[in-house]
Amino acid sequence: MNAIEIKNVCKQYKHNMDFDLKDITLALPEGCVMGLIGENGAGKSTLMRLILGMLHADSGELSVLDCDVKSNRFTDIKNDLGVVFDKAFPDSFTAQNVNLIMKHAYKRWDTALFFDYLKKFNIDKKKKIQELSMGMKMKLTIAAALSHDARLLILDEPTSGLDPVARDEILDIINDFTMDESRSVLISSHILSDLEKVCDYIAYLSHGRLLFCEEKDELLDKLAVVKCGKDELEGIERQKVIGVRETGFGAEALVYRDAVPEDMYCERAAIEDVMIFTAKGEKL
Repeated sequence: MNAIEIKNVCKQYKHNMDFDLKDITLALPEGCVMGLIGENGAGKSTLMRLILGMLHADSGELSVLDCDVKSNRFTDIKNDLGVVFDKAFPDSFTAQNVNLIMKHAYKRWDTALFFDYLKKFNIDKKKKIQELSMGMKMKLTIAAALSHDARLLILDEPTSGLDPVARDEILDIINDFTMDESRSVLISSHILSDLEKVCDYIAYLSHGRLLFCEEKDELLDKLAVVKCGKDELEGIERQKVIGVRETGFGAEALVYRDAVPEDMYCERAAIEDVMIFTAKGEKL
């Protein structure tokens, strides 16, 4: 089963005719982690809100945990979703207030587990959210998302504002969460190295269009970054070159590995390379 299945979904805002999501088709298999990448304004948050039923698509089909988001049954399915968005709770709340609200919102809310996470994250349960650092606010939201036996986590920039140690801790939690193969994660982040550590799939949105959705290791294994003189790129088939950037020493290019001549040095591509060369690289 797919945890999320999207077919030809389109969405346009009446107040912003310059932006639309168009013909988005992707699937997140159960038990996997999908990273959603793209520049600011690419449509990542809009897509997440469509998945959560906070917005309604103009056309297309969208199901979550085998349930159409437009159906009445989706209200019950929301008990299986753990959500991390910025500013999830009022600034005047304390973690104790969050517990009181959440235990009435979710059928399987686990108060003991929530307070265990607070202790693990060093969050003062009596301190108001407005008094917490950005990182502590995010940890509180993550603790809430993990404390009601969710089957699917929807995480929008969950490691934003965290120091490297705290970020690594959150990534470990995501890995632990998906040790149960019935659990899945959709995560957006501008920290692409984090996604590279935890994701099984990468989906790239740009200007409301899905450029690709592929299995991460297969994607990175077939691509390479070459650094050479621009004239040397002529030795690579034009259609095998995704993007080129000129440098003070020549050129860098993202290419398909199987097209690289044996005598040309290349490096394994990273997700950041894929995004930058696809978005900003010039074509030969």
